[in-house]
Amino acid sequence: METMEQLQECVVAGHEMAYRRQGRGEPVVLLHGITTYSFIWRRLVPLLGDSYDLIMPDLLGCGDSAMPFNTDYSIKTHARLIREFVDQLGLDRFHLVGHDVGGGVAQVYAVNNPETLASLTLINTVAYDFWPVQPIIAMRTPILRQMAMATLDLGAFRIIVRRGIHRKDRVTDELMSLFWYPMKRDRGRKAFLHFARSLNNEHLLEISDQLRNLEVPTLVVRGDADPYLCAEIAEKLQREIPGARLERIADGSHFIQEDQPERLAEVIGAHLRDHLMGLDS
Repeated sequence: METMEQLQECVVAGHEMAYRRQGRGEPVVLLHGITTYSFIWRRLVPLLGDSYDLIMPDLLGCGDSAMPFNTDYSIKTHARLIREFVDQLGLDRFHLVGHDVGGGVAQVYAVNNPETLASLTLINTVAYDFWPVQPIIAMRTPILRQMAMATLDLGAFRIIVRRGIHRKDRVTDELMSLFWYPMKRDRGRKAFLHFARSLNNEHLLEISDQLRNLEVPTLVVRGDADPYLCAEIAEKLQREIPGARLERIADGSHFIQEDQPERLAEVIGAHLRDHLMGLDS
């Protein structure tokens, strides 16, 4: 397995936020989505870490970060926490990359803090009102949420992961142990369901007009084998964000970081090089 730097922590809004940081060069903050945490970037680290300072937080309620239940895990909340996180790290300007729900967090962050961004990359992202999708939406219904809590085991989770990976040989026991790591604890499973319950596509609908005026160089990456999020999301983002470029990867599924890490690193790297800040490494 690709190695990643030892876990670090900082306190954000009174809660511990875990993150990994590896590489050197211009800072790149990478935001994971629901069902994952910072491990999802592991295959990109050796491909981009020689040129960029990769900063990979675990969103609140995910991975090794705190899992409080007295706050919501909505996209708007996460975007606010990421602003506090980058301020604590002293990042005045950086590149932002988001996947899945992390892409939604990145959109909200970008429209509210465009002056801090050198570039934006959205990978198989949620957007507009095309989501939440099954099986996430079912978990917002109380009775189904209780059923999910009772039946959510490694076998069921493996089905969700396997459906989101095109290269089925990549769905190994090692990979599943990484996906399942937070779910081993009762608190982790409850946090996952709390995250799903907190999702609200109104938070992205309400920034639609701001996206049309966004002046941040934007790359949209679409894995065309993604069964969870439709192609119209990527196509509409490309149409409506000024100057946005759409890169389609035919045999990349939802967890494209596992399917096509080399191709993904290539397209992200090209976008970052096109919009360098000129900082000393």
